[in-house]
Amino acid sequence: MQLTARRVERSAEADGAAAAAVTEAGAAAILARRVVPLPPPRPADTLYIAVDGTGVPMVPAETAGRAGKYPDGRARTREVKLACLFTQSTLSAEGRPVRDPRSSSYLATFAPAAQFGDLTEAEARCRGAEHVRQLVVLGDGAVWIWNLAGQRFPAATQIVGLYHAREHLYELASLVAFMLGRDHPAWLAERLGELDAGDIPAIAAAARALPLAGRKARELGKALACFEANAVRMRYADFRDLGMFVGSGTVEAGCKAVIGQRLKLSGMRWSVRGATGIIALRCQEASGRWDEIWTRPRNQATVA
Repeated sequence: MQLTARRVERSAEADGAAAAAVTEAGAAAILARRVVPLPPPRPADTLYIAVDGTGVPMVPAETAGRAGKYPDGRARTREVKLACLFTQSTLSAEGRPVRDPRSSSYLATFAPAAQFGDLTEAEARCRGAEHVRQLVVLGDGAVWIWNLAGQRFPAATQIVGLYHAREHLYELASLVAFMLGRDHPAWLAERLGELDAGDIPAIAAAARALPLAGRKARELGKALACFEANAVRMRYADFRDLGMFVGSGTVEAGCKAVIGQRLKLSGMRWSVRGATGIIALRCQEASGRWDEIWTRPRNQATVA
C-alpha cells in the first residue's frame, strides 16, 4: 500500500480528532468530580490563564450564512479560541516576573465560549489552580473573556494585556489627531504614560477636554468606553508592583505558532473537523504532552 500525502493527512486528522475527544471527556469527568486531579508536588506561586482567539480559513460550507468582515459581508474564517496556561514562581534581578521553564500548556477549540470554559476550567484544575497563591486571567478587551473569567475563576485577578490597551490608545489618539495638530505626539506620549501608570480617569479627562461634537463626540465616547469598562483591569502600575505579568504575549505567540504556522498558510481552507484534529495535535505538542497521545496507539476514541 502506498503511503500518500492524503493518507497521512487523513490519519493525522483522525488521530487529532480522537485526542480532542479524549480531552473533552477528561474535562467533563473533572468538572463532574468523577476525577480529581492530584495537587502538584510544589504548587507554583502564580498560575496565569491567557486567552485569545484567531480566525482559521474555512471551506465555503463551514461559513455559509455567517456574517464576516469581507466586503460582501460574508465570513471566510471561523474563530478558534486558544488558552495558554503557565506558571510563575520567581522574579528577575530587576524585579520582573519570570515564566517558569516548560510550564506552558495549550488548549483550543472552535466550540462556543461555554464549552471552551469547560476545557479551560478543567485544565486549570489539572494545573493546580485550587492550590496556587494567585490566579490571573489575561486577555484583550473582549467581553466574552471577562464573562468566562467571572463565571469560572471568580477569585482571579483580571488583566487586559498592555499591548491591546496601547493599541486602543493609539486608535483613540488617531481619532482626535485632527484637533491636536503638532501637539499630537506629545499628547499621545502623555496618555501612554498615564496608561502605564493605570490612570484611566486621567486619559478619559484629557480626551473629553477636547471640544468635539456630533459624530466625532460619539466616536470618542465609544473609544473611551473600552478603557472605562476595563479600568480595574488596567491598573498596570499596581500589577507590576505585585510582580505580575501585564502582557498577553504568550497566548498571542501561541495564536501564531500553534495555530497560524500550520493552519493559516497561503491557500489553505479547512473543515471544522479537520482543523480540530490538527489543532488538538498542535496543542499537545506545544504543551510537551506528545507522549500522552501515543502511549495508547490508535485507541483514544474508545475512552468512555
